[in-house]
Amino acid sequence: MPNSIYLYDTAGSWIAFRIGKYLFNTNGDWIGWFPWEGIAVDTEGSYLGSIYSNNRLLVDLNIHSLPYPGYPGYPGYPGYPGYPGFAGYCGFIPHTADVSEDKLSGGAK
Repeated sequence: MPNSIYLYDTAGSWIAFRIGKYLFNTNGDWIGWFPWEGIAVDTEGSYLGSIYSNNRLLVDLNIHSLPYPGYPGYPGYPGYPGYPGFAGYCGFIPHTADVSEDKLSGGAK
């Protein structure tokens, strides 16, 4: 899919993709957006994760609160981006954790 950036967890599993400022899970459901470069919030404006090593979406354990980012408008359905494959293990990145399944599914905030 053009303009898609595939995002992975620390184990190298594909967990989400980005199109422009919008973030989608592997099913194509809108789960968040990027109001600030490299920092994602969910659809309600709560911190979701940060980009590391250009393709890892991880929770920065040092981020406790952010200003309200506003609302970007609904992005529409992006379509299915196709399976990008496995990215490989990235190793330990200090002060980070994988994004929870609940956040990725658009569930618990």
